[in-house]
Amino acid sequence: MKFFTDLYYPNIDTISNKLFQSILKLNQVNLPALGAIKDLKHVNELFHSSKFIIVVRYQNHFIGFAIVMDGHSNYQSLNYKYFKKRFGNSFMYIDRVAVDEKFQNKMVGTLLYKVIYSISSAISVPLCCEVNTVPLNTQSLNFHKKMEFQKIDEIPFGTKKVAMLIKQ
Repeated sequence: MKFFTDLYYPNIDTISNKLFQSILKLNQVNLPALGAIKDLKHVNELFHSSKFIIVVRYQNHFIGFAIVMDGHSNYQSLNYKYFKKRFGNSFMYIDRVAVDEKFQNKMVGTLLYKVIYSISSAISVPLCCEVNTVPLNTQSLNFHKKMEFQKIDEIPFGTKKVAMLIKQ
């Protein structure tokens, strides 16, 4: 199936409560692959901590998003802090990406990652993220391998364990 997706970068003037609700709902459908978002206030905090958010639409319907931080964020995630300690201010961090189930395996995630990587590459900083190894997220690990990310570490966080990945 070939289709056209519309990417846009909401800013403080264009962000809406409806978009926050869509992000919250899609994020929660993708647990435990993604970390939980508590409520709309938490989505707002992620938005304000982020370097940018990319929203994907198909035929004017929300189908996915990516939240990306950089080294200047005040984000408090332990995973983010791991990369901050390692790279200082010189990195980009993919906090989360989610795509509606009907559009998975249709290159939407690949498109998002290529756009994000082109931005990190243009400013010559590594692109960082993590993937659960406990519980095992085989689909995401395979995707990141296909996208040429390299594992640099594996860290336990409570009952979880994550592979720390970079692409330079």
